[in-house]
Amino acid sequence: MKFLLTQALLVLGIAFSSFAVAIEKPEYEVLFVDGAVEYRRYESFIVAETEIVDVESWKDASNEGFRRLFNYITGDNNGEAKIAMTAPVQQSKIQAEDVRINQAEPLEVGAGWKVGFMLPSSYSMIDAPMPEDERITIRMVPEKLVAAIRYSGRWTTRNFDKYESRLMGALSEENIEILGEPETAFYNPPFVPPFMRRNEILVEVSRHPK
Repeated sequence: MKFLLTQALLVLGIAFSSFAVAIEKPEYEVLFVDGAVEYRRYESFIVAETEIVDVESWKDASNEGFRRLFNYITGDNNGEAKIAMTAPVQQSKIQAEDVRINQAEPLEVGAGWKVGFMLPSSYSMIDAPMPEDERITIRMVPEKLVAAIRYSGRWTTRNFDKYESRLMGALSEENIEILGEPETAFYNPPFVPPFMRRNEILVEVSRHPK
């Protein structure tokens, strides 16, 4: 029974992987490859994004963020439009800020996560459906240079930390300036077997090694 279940998951994963090729993704050009790190020039694109504040768990934030965004693309917008799903779902940490209230002890607020994904390229900032949920914003992401490392496996904090550390270490060795917060990118749904998943850590950088 276990063997049959494994085979069924494998077939399902292969089927989805074939389907996923047709799902629209941000356009980019690989400019340089340094070991496991790709340096990519991304074209500008529009993103639907939501912030999950005062949440430490990336998994809880991911679930809540995806729920909001899924509601948006399935009709919770000003035109009740059905918007095609794209890949990947991207998530980054919001850094907490220290603020003072009446000169009291610093209060840490704003910690949390951003979750978002690209809108289909058929939309512009003029005609993109506006979310009914005020917690979702639509913005243009400008063209940028990104360093990325790809891996398969489960969506765990251990894996994220492991590959983020590898990416940051590679950038440090090349003295490359980091321009933003690292993002995690998930390209597959949960039913795809972990060994077939495409996961990435990405961060905007100032240049590539050569």
